[in-house]
Amino acid sequence: MNGEPTKTMADEAPATRKCAGQDCPNEAGSLQCPTCLKLGIHGSFFCSQDCFKKNWATHKSIHKQENKTGYYNPFPTYPFTGPLRPVYPLSEKRLVPKSIPHPDYAEDGIPKARALRSNKVEQLDATAQQKMRKVCKLAREVLDIAAAALRPGITTDEIDEIVHNACIERNSYPSPLNYNHFPKSVCTSVNEVICHGIPDKRVLLDGDIVNLDVTLYHDGYHGDLNETYYVGDRAKADADTVRVVETARECLELAIKEVKPGTLFREFGNIIEKHAKSRNCSVIRTYVGHGINRIFHCPPNIPHYAKNKAVGECKPGMTFTIEPMIALGKYRDVTWPDNWTSTTIDGKLTAQFEHTLLVTETGVEILTARKADSPGGPIPMPVAEKPAENGSR
Repeated sequence: MNGEPTKTMADEAPATRKCAGQDCPNEAGSLQCPTCLKLGIHGSFFCSQDCFKKNWATHKSIHKQENKTGYYNPFPTYPFTGPLRPVYPLSEKRLVPKSIPHPDYAEDGIPKARALRSNKVEQLDATAQQKMRKVCKLAREVLDIAAAALRPGITTDEIDEIVHNACIERNSYPSPLNYNHFPKSVCTSVNEVICHGIPDKRVLLDGDIVNLDVTLYHDGYHGDLNETYYVGDRAKADADTVRVVETARECLELAIKEVKPGTLFREFGNIIEKHAKSRNCSVIRTYVGHGINRIFHCPPNIPHYAKNKAVGECKPGMTFTIEPMIALGKYRDVTWPDNWTSTTIDGKLTAQFEHTLLVTETGVEILTARKADSPGGPIPMPVAEKPAENGSR
């Protein structure tokens, strides 16, 4: 309802931000105009609810001015769980040259390839394994290019364009594009978005985190990986933000250490949830890791939570992803009316990391492994400032 400011989390105002009230000398707090949030307008912070109400008559003119740009929230009545809002219109569907081999769903959005048996986990021969190495190497290159472009002020749609063009330059099709009618070439999941965020006109802000989920289709095979990145310096300085991002990173690393012939698929969830709980985080249960090869998603399913019922074990030649999604709050999720964007039910931050893995005779090969110069990477938890001792200057 208009007239009641909303306290945000990821958009919380820094101490030096000036109140948006006309001629108000105070510093802004963390109260932001709810209509501005819905319209994707940033920076409308006020020092108090009284100041916001006092300035409503003049402030609301900004909403009309913003509408002239053509940007809008397509779901204005949807009860969003957190401060993030979609900013439409979406850009036009990007085209892939016909000279590049397309997956079977590229035209009508409907995947047709299926495993020969619904529960059969394919073990790839040497030729197929080499093709998986190639596509996963290309996918890592594309993710690194996109990650290097991240900065406050860039839109997720611009990231989508970068990913799309990088795929084409590598004679590859961006696997998400029109997969079950997904409209873009990469998933960009910001702050409380767990996965499947649709790139749009929202600019990334200093203090955001964003997951970039890249998959390429090359020479008949898919390679899939994702990472969560800090946008600007504010996110790196926030202890809770770093906790959820680094916990997700560590959960994946710990699970990968146990990938070898004979390891049960259900065991990875026990490893992941144990570590997440040790960091006071939860594990999203709705989405799983998956088999990947000539088919984008196929057996096995790899749940990330403890005491799951996954059937089967690792065998040489299998290729699949592990991709834990870790949240600061509750593990339950809700989906926006776009039928793709999945967010935490309480609007709290979530982070994810993913690799495509090949089970070898003796262990595991990380096909999408980071390179020495890959952007991002782990950072230490911020150290809280100690209070000054009595008598100190």
